[in-house]
Amino acid sequence: MNEEPRKPPRFLSVEQAAQELNVSDAAIRSLLRSGELRGLQIGRRGQWRTGIDDLQSYIDESYRKVADKIARGEFTEAEAEDE
Repeated sequence: MNEEPRKPPRFLSVEQAAQELNVSDAAIRSLLRSGELRGLQIGRRGQWRTGIDDLQSYIDESYRKVADKIARGEFTEAEAEDE
């Protein structure tokens, strides 16, 4: 038998996206509702999903914003501390 390797999922649930970013489900829902993280709602219950590429775009944009803030000297020591 010649089995093809499984493709990674195209879409992630709120829980999966939260696990990827190591944040709460509520944080992901907030990002989705605000439009900061691109997503869509599926079915009658309106379950949120975000594309794996959309999550990566959010991550890339977040890195860019932080780098810009550091370059402008706007990053404080308090913000640099790990919570």
